[in-house]
Amino acid sequence: MRHARFHPVKHAFRYRAHQWLVDVDSPEVAPRWLRGLVSFQARDHIGSPDASLGANVRAFVAAQGVSWTAARVVMLANARVLGYVFDPLSVYWCYDAQGRLEGVLAEVHNTYGERHGYVVEVDDQGSARTAKALYVSPFFGVFGDYQLKFVNDGGRLGAFVTLLQDDKVVFTGSFTGEAQPITIRRILGVAVTQPLMPQRVALLIRVHGVWLWLRKLPVVRRLAHDEQLGAR
Repeated sequence: MRHARFHPVKHAFRYRAHQWLVDVDSPEVAPRWLRGLVSFQARDHIGSPDASLGANVRAFVAAQGVSWTAARVVMLANARVLGYVFDPLSVYWCYDAQGRLEGVLAEVHNTYGERHGYVVEVDDQGSARTAKALYVSPFFGVFGDYQLKFVNDGGRLGAFVTLLQDDKVVFTGSFTGEAQPITIRRILGVAVTQPLMPQRVALLIRVHGVWLWLRKLPVVRRLAHDEQLGAR
């Protein structure tokens, strides 16, 4: 995982992380006795907490006026661990019945409990561009464009985000990795070597935020977010 800020203050860091690649129609990847370490619940993502992940994704995409079938949807996300989850970016690859990629839903969460889904059609390289619509960092206003790239190809995974404001690259973030089968051994392994991943992510965001604030980076006032149809 890499993050870099370029303007007006330069600041970069990287850390080792893992995420989970799951089919939204079969999100239970762990036996019941291990679900405290890895589980996926509708209430943590876009849509109604009373519906399924798959139903919510399809309903949200349809509510945005996109005619994807989303016959199969694969999600890359942080899991709920010991009753807690925080996932800055959940990526959903939406495929038709023939296995062709229709597009990507990028679900962004901020630390204020808000979320926004960017429904994007990607090119042959998995790239897209969309306007920023959610307050995420307290040091960036809600304007500019995201350049996005998503990779899910033969086990290679990647999510790349570049924020452009006033025709300048002000931020980049990326996650890259290789998909591995989810087994009991692997679940226990990452619980030991990379424990409490969502808790660590939430803590790191706040630690780096305090560091930037101490460096006198101006805070941008947060306005209420207008939730999209089908977001909750």
